[in-house]
Amino acid sequence: MDVEEARLGTSGLKVTRIGLGLAGVGRPAYLGAGRDDELGADRSVEFLERRTHELLDAAYNAGLRYVDAARSYGLAERFLGTWLTDRARPPGDPAVGSKWGYTYVGGWSMDASLNEVKDHSVDALRRQYAESRAELGDHLLLYQIHSATWETGVLDDLAVLDELARLKEQGLAIGLTVSGPGQSDVIRQSLEMRMDGVRVFHTVQATWNLLERSAGEALGEAHEAGYGVIVKESVANGRLTGRGDRATGVLQEIANDCGVNVDAVAIAAALANPWADVVLSGAIASDQLASNLEALSVQLSPADLAALAELSEPSKTYWARPHRPGPDP
Repeated sequence: MDVEEARLGTSGLKVTRIGLGLAGVGRPAYLGAGRDDELGADRSVEFLERRTHELLDAAYNAGLRYVDAARSYGLAERFLGTWLTDRARPPGDPAVGSKWGYTYVGGWSMDASLNEVKDHSVDALRRQYAESRAELGDHLLLYQIHSATWETGVLDDLAVLDELARLKEQGLAIGLTVSGPGQSDVIRQSLEMRMDGVRVFHTVQATWNLLERSAGEALGEAHEAGYGVIVKESVANGRLTGRGDRATGVLQEIANDCGVNVDAVAIAAALANPWADVVLSGAIASDQLASNLEALSVQLSPADLAALAELSEPSKTYWARPHRPGPDP
């Protein structure tokens, strides 16, 4: 099956409708239904780098041309960088995005009480941008604020906005990611952010899935304004997979009718949004990725989409569940 190409809003980046996120393979501890069973006991750097390379090979061979990493994903940037070098891939093939704003502090341990620390200061931006460049070189094409929120005030920090504008002038696409029940407010605030009359951001990455749909209207507004829109958590950290707590009822019935697994239906529903440019797969194994890609063969009818709307949860209920291992200060 062909993976449809897309342009990521005003960034101009050439991507594909499905991309690969490396959160689940970049560090030993991470949230996700069935992750521990899938990865097994070996969480060594060598094992996870090998697993990441195998996954990237499978994704590239399947036609995916967008890969998403972050400084807080353990060694995900390093694993991606060594794969790009080993495979002699030129910049843009695939397009690479990463994020700054969280630092991984888990010490490569499964038992760490704290895995990441948030810092949205301009000093953190400068430090982490240098670190990302060191790992990814000229392959880094999109740099995003990781989980911009009202609480940190990052969108009101003129020093940060000025630094992002400087990076943008150098040819780097600039984006932000959002999380939590306040996603829509932060997206709309970002649309007002301008430096010298020019909008700061090219892209936004947000959570949208069959359980948590609250950001949909704001994402439509962002897309209309020229943002490239990247959807994360389309399978709700595994809840909308065969191992998840919502793999029953109408979701399972539609999957059976389409001849696919429930994760493919969840991803197809995200792709059906007219504002969604890229939907990320968070697969941690090639067979999971293959199942996710079956979404491309799923054509959901209006009746299917209406039936799936019944799965929606109140936003506060969805976000009350843990979404990261360890506290998020």
